Amino acid sequence: MRRSFQFLLRPTGKQAAALAQCLEDHRVLYNAALEHRRTAYRKAGVAVRYGQQSAELKHIRADDPDGQGRWSFSSQQATLRRLDKAYRAFFDRVQAGRTPGFPRFKGRGRFDTVQWPKDGDGCRWHSQPHHPTATYVRLQGVGHVRVHQHRRVLGTVKTISIKREGARWFLVLSCDEVPAQPLPATGAVAGVDVGVAWLATTSDGDHLDNQRHLATSASRLAAAQRDLAGKRRGSNRRGKAVARVAALHAKVRRQRLDSAHKAALALVRGYDVIVHEALNVAGMTRRAAPQPDGEGGYLPNRQAAKSGLNKSILDAGWSAFLTILSHKAESAGRQLIAVNPANTSRTCSRCGHCAEDNRVSQAVFRCTGCGHEAHADVNAAINVLRAGLALREAAQAA
Repeated sequence: MRRSFQFLLRPTGKQAAALAQCLEDHRVLYNAALEHRRTAYRKAGVAVRYGQQSAELKHIRADDPDGQGRWSFSSQQATLRRLDKAYRAFFDRVQAGRTPGFPRFKGRGRFDTVQWPKDGDGCRWHSQPHHPTATYVRLQGVGHVRVHQHRRVLGTVKTISIKREGARWFLVLSCDEVPAQPLPATGAVAGVDVGVAWLATTSDGDHLDNQRHLATSASRLAAAQRDLAGKRRGSNRRGKAVARVAALHAKVRRQRLDSAHKAALALVRGYDVIVHEALNVAGMTRRAAPQPDGEGGYLPNRQAAKSGLNKSILDAGWSAFLTILSHKAESAGRQLIAVNPANTSRTCSRCGHCAEDNRVSQAVFRCTGCGHEAHADVNAAINVLRAGLALREAAQAA
């Protein structure tokens, strides 16, 4: 399997300044390459490719030995590939008929990652293996930077990246051939219904709590954002206020990921087969389309009510939870099945009667056909499980 390992960096003041300059020079290179492509197409109708821009790197580095010439050639190629990937994604969206979103220039604070595509080429993980207590990574132009390695790295290190989050620096190792860690079989199966009141509910009736981390930090975030709004643009105080807001959002993100990891681990440890809904969270949280009334105005589209639900869904972190669940299930040797979520919350798990009136409230399900009563999320989870087992049987029969 391929897995990533993230560690906190402990750079000195001089190294932190070098890391910041490395990011800045790669940002400048990205923007210059984007301007090159735009200008060539606008003035001559010529499409510039990655190969051409990569070939020009030699001359760019020779003309700027104290700037671009300081950094790893392969890391600069990775930055150019990043731009090329953005262009290919743009044309893929155009061909698919979606809103394209042309690649944009990266402003300060919008470019926070640099990648080295190969361990040993401009970088070296565990560069001082004989050090008795500490772990270091060597980065060209920066030096040996201390790493807070809180867990063992498995597999073979393929790519090395540095990432800036606020005032912190992180090292990301992408590793191949990471061995699986299968768990003993339990013989249990479960359907999982994700929600807002509870992060997840199983077909056995167990509930996994939704911590609502963003709602918990809402008052502190509001105060920090009001303080930010009163600061003059470009001032040092505004920069500090921006850092405070970013730190609060980063904490909420870490708390949400921690809750998702714990909930996913509980499911993986308890069940051999886990069935969940194949949710399109991006579509579910998309802003409601305006509805013209034909007289120059717009009809009510319930966006005000939908925005509150959207915020609650995003605060619950359904996408992150399901992604983490899939990774843990793969590592543990569990089977994960995704099913179509249509009508799972409206269908009676006992008689199969489907009607909108079956869902009495957020928590209560009462079938209008047979009178069956149950917790609405448990009823939906049972339907999800039944659909998943049917898919598994059909796949085995084929």
